[in-house]
Amino acid sequence: MLVLVCYDVSTETKSGRRRLRRVAKVCESTGQRVQKSVFECQVTLAEFESLERRLLAEVNLAEDCLRLYRIPETRGAEVREHGVFKAVDFDGPLVL
Repeated sequence: MLVLVCYDVSTETKSGRRRLRRVAKVCESTGQRVQKSVFECQVTLAEFESLERRLLAEVNLAEDCLRLYRIPETRGAEVREHGVFKAVDFDGPLVL
């Protein structure tokens, strides 16, 4: 399943800046950054649940915001991208 992870971590304090780096590292280990605080992740249900647990362990829910969107793999679902960033096509052929 395709999952969008979006977060807004308060960086007003030193601990907030550390949380931001840790949240980004968790996301980078699972998916690809498509905007500064938005990641696309192609995961199984078990991987999704693990990702959510790992992220919840890093954020401070009193100060930060975390949103996870599960994108259904239905016919007709699409992503339209514009601009300089070109995302990796997870379903496309692997070229080495």
